[in-house]
Amino acid sequence: MKRDVLSFADLTADDLSELFEASRRVKGERISSALGGKILALIFEKPSLRTRFTFEAGMYELGGYAVYLAPQDIGLGKRECVPDVARNLSRWASGIMARTFEHATVTELARYASIPVINGLSDLEHPCQVLADMFTIWEKREDFSNLKLAWVGDGNNVCNSLVHASRILGFSMSIATPRGYEPRSKIEDQRSKIKITNDPMEAVQDADVIYTDVWTSMGQEAEREKRLEKFGEFQINGKLLNNAKRNCLVMHCLPAHRGEEITDDVIDGPHSIVFDQSENRLHAQKALLLKLLSK
Repeated sequence: MKRDVLSFADLTADDLSELFEASRRVKGERISSALGGKILALIFEKPSLRTRFTFEAGMYELGGYAVYLAPQDIGLGKRECVPDVARNLSRWASGIMARTFEHATVTELARYASIPVINGLSDLEHPCQVLADMFTIWEKREDFSNLKLAWVGDGNNVCNSLVHASRILGFSMSIATPRGYEPRSKIEDQRSKIKITNDPMEAVQDADVIYTDVWTSMGQEAEREKRLEKFGEFQINGKLLNNAKRNCLVMHCLPAHRGEEITDDVIDGPHSIVFDQSENRLHAQKALLLKLLSK
């Protein structure tokens, strides 16, 4: 396994198999001393509930410690340049988790750090979220080979990471976005597995899993009204669910804008595994921390 996890593409099928098994194991063993004496630096440019809590709790439950660094503490690229932040933290910490706006910030941290760097979210990818998502599906279905996942909404960072997951694990994807909001991941070599459409009903046809996210992500607030107009037909609701398989699973990485991209009856309904995903952020990230920081 690579030293840094900046993209979901940094993981192999063997890595994922090992991480799924480790996630299941730590899910049943909440307290350990495996990372005793290890310190994880948490760099945040964006606010967070799940990312901050699960990484802090994960390090605590593994016997280590996490140090939270808010935007005003560092001022990446403003108060202090990214290379110097990386060099300093490498002298004190065992690893870095960074939740940033620009993906280039995460890659620059990794370039100059001598310790593992984890992408906790960037505008391009969200590998930790998708690691938890894939573990959640693995818990429910185990076999990815005949799985169809439908993405409905904005082709954002989570969607980009899911495209990589599709290639590595072998499941098919149908991605429905308004025109101009398609994912940025390269899919030319995956045309047999990935289909992009502008019709959400077509995308969810016979889907095993339906996944959505907010239409307006952090940093896009100025586009909110335009996006609400463009995405109006891309809501996950009962009508859309009727076009998928009867036992389909519904996923959302949270936070949800209820009544926009998903309705209450769906996110709180029997098809939803949304809060299983949320819980599994803790377990999947603990498995990742063990793999990267135990070396």
